[in-house]
Amino acid sequence: MRFDTPVLFQRITEGAYNAENGDYGDDSVESVKVYADVTDAGVETLNLVYGELRQGAKVVRLLHHYEEPFDLIQIGSKRYRVDMERRQRTKHVFVVSEVQ
Repeated sequence: MRFDTPVLFQRITEGAYNAENGDYGDDSVESVKVYADVTDAGVETLNLVYGELRQGAKVVRLLHHYEEPFDLIQIGSKRYRVDMERRQRTKHVFVVSEVQ
């Protein structure tokens, strides 16, 4: 396995309410870059997690555990949400699906 794909773990903080104009501020996004092994999810994994075949599902494998809280994972220009997570002895595995 090659851990050569840059993956961004994103934490989204909602904008605060401004009482003067009645609007909310812009959301802020904090990103942490980690290198991972990213592959398309296999048929067995898709059936196990979703019970059906689903387009755009990927498996993200990290060499070490990722401990920080996050909301989304960005791979390239696409954002993904975590559907299943598995912590092994030293590695961390996520099954993710694309957010529209």
